[in-house]
Order: sequence, then C-alpha cells, then structure tokens
Amino acid sequence: MSENDIPAPDALDTQAPPEVIPDPLALLQAEVEKLRAEIDAIKRAAAEERNRANRAERDAEERVKFAYASFAKELLEVADSLRRAVEAVPGFLREDSQSKNFIDGVEMTERVLLAAFEKFGIKRIEALDARFDPNLHQAMFELEDITKPSGTVVQVMQNGYVLNERLLRPSMVGVSKGGPKATVAQGGLDTQA
Repeated sequence: MSENDIPAPDALDTQAPPEVIPDPLALLQAEVEKLRAEIDAIKRAAAEERNRANRAERDAEERVKFAYASFAKELLEVADSLRRAVEAVPGFLREDSQSKNFIDGVEMTERVLLAAFEKFGIKRIEALDARFDPNLHQAMFELEDITKPSGTVVQVMQNGYVLNERLLRPSMVGVSKGGPKATVAQGGLDTQA
C-alpha cells in the first residue's frame, strides 16, 4: 500500500452527518401559526378600515348637522327682535283693534320662525325656574330670593338655543341666591332648608 492509498486521519473522521428529516407535524404547526398571524393582520387591517370609514361617515354627518350654525346664530337675532317688539307694546295699544292685529301678526311671524327652527333642530332652552346649568346658561346677576332654591333661574334676559343638542347660544339669566339649598335626589330637584 502506498502512501497515497492510506487515508489521512482527518478524512476518516469527517463523514457527512446523517440527514435530519424535519418533523412534519412541527412544519404544519409552524405553517398554521404563520397563517393565523396573517389572518390576524388582515382582521386588524379590516377593522381599522371599518373604523376609519365609520369615523369619516360620522364626521360628514356632523358637518351636515352643524353646517348652518352661523346662519342659525344670525337668525336668533331676528327671533330676539320679534320677541322684544311684542314685549315692548304698551297694554293700552293691545286693546286697539289695529294695533292688536299688528301685534298678532308679529307674534304669528315669531311662531313661524320658531317652527322653522324646530324643523332644523334649533330648540329654545327653557331656562326659567330651571336649575342653573353653566353648560346652558350664562349668569348675568344674582337676586336675593328666599322663596326659590339657590341656583334657580329666576329671570331670563335672553333666550338660549341648542342646535341638534349642541349649544348654539347660552341663555342669559338671573339666578336666585339666599333661598334653601337645592339638592338632586332620585333624579328630581328637591329643596332642603
């Protein structure tokens, strides 16, 4: 045997490792997990798109609902002027038939305007004798009145309005002080001395 025939010591030790056969169940489980992750990503993307579409729809509805808010605010001045005109008429003129017809016409015009307001979601805030609410009322002064619970609206100087449940203009009011403290009990307004 020649030198070339004898295998080198390194060559004897370097046999190729046996081929490892992957576990088919582990491969399937890995593929299932990969598919689940892809499905979850698709579901998240779909939910985000639905939320984005819903948000866009709500924003569009809000823009339509409140698009005419500044126009409505201008019309409030007309309603105020009609009310002031009716309240400014002295009592003796109300008995004169010509004056009475004129006053009735102004009141009818006011009712038509308020009906149009209602049709478009503009509602007058009923403030008199209500509990003062800083979200709806603007207190102009306080009146000493022991017959009314403190914090009750006792005078309305200017009516407030809401547009589709959003404040358009607060009511300018006078609020009682000095009366019994008002408390809220069982959803109603109670007074205690």
